Amino acid sequence: MSRSQNLRHNVVNQFIDEMVCGHIPSPLPSQSSLAEMYNVSRTTVRHVLSHLRECGVLTQVGNDHVITRKPDHNDGFACPAASISEQDKVFEQFFFTMINQRQLLPGETFSELQLARAAGVSSITARKYLLKLWCYNLTQSEKRGQWRIKHFDQSYAEQLFELREMLETRSIQRFLTLPDNDPRWFQVKTMLERHRMLRDNIGSNFHTFSQLDREFHALLLSATDNIFFNQSIDIISVIFHFHYQWDENDRRQRNIIAIDEHMTILSALVCRSYVDATLALRNHLNSAKQAMIRSIKKNKRYVY
Repeated sequence: MSRSQNLRHNVVNQFIDEMVCGHIPSPLPSQSSLAEMYNVSRTTVRHVLSHLRECGVLTQVGNDHVITRKPDHNDGFACPAASISEQDKVFEQFFFTMINQRQLLPGETFSELQLARAAGVSSITARKYLLKLWCYNLTQSEKRGQWRIKHFDQSYAEQLFELREMLETRSIQRFLTLPDNDPRWFQVKTMLERHRMLRDNIGSNFHTFSQLDREFHALLLSATDNIFFNQSIDIISVIFHFHYQWDENDRRQRNIIAIDEHMTILSALVCRSYVDATLALRNHLNSAKQAMIRSIKKNKRYVY
């Protein structure tokens, strides 16, 4: 199958998914609007509309295209696609990157279709992840397919860190029971070296700390081998790094402090010291919580 034909087939499938979910109105938007929505050429849109007319899904009335019946997946094409779990991982990383790069900020609205298209996943994958954030009171559904990033206050921050402390204190306890041949001990040493390298070359690289921070806490939580602990890091990271987007003041210095605190925890783990590791963890979480609270107080307009 040629690349252009594969593209057309994928866009047909996306159209069908959005029609099934009721996200495409009848009559359809103009061809130029559809081309912009799906980031394709108007030639591709015309091919898609022609296919759906042939299937009886659409009828052309003047210059408009009207939906004459609800499509099903038999109207589409079998296209190679990533598995559902792979799409979930892709979208989670994509969303985290959007937050870290200040492309999504508290109070902003967006459509799940836009995010899905930008991430290269299905709209169903995007919606599923946004619903998960909604459960944590981080997103708000404005209308069908439209979402808003919510604000949060000091109480929300304190609840977040209470959860982090419970999860990660337990994780350190489990980490120190891992056998010597467990690969995570090597990962601890590697993680410590990565922190040292970033600390020594922080310069303009301080923005890269957010991904390292996510991997550090994910490594701690992995020691429990608990699927619920592992899943929590994605939500916690997204919520926590909103704070970094609100207040750019002293962000470099805050990241340096966090790097040093991580290194203290990692060094204690290497020495197999539960007391030192736990104390260092609690100090790190308290330091991060206070930084977040200071940021929230500077931005009192950010409330949910």
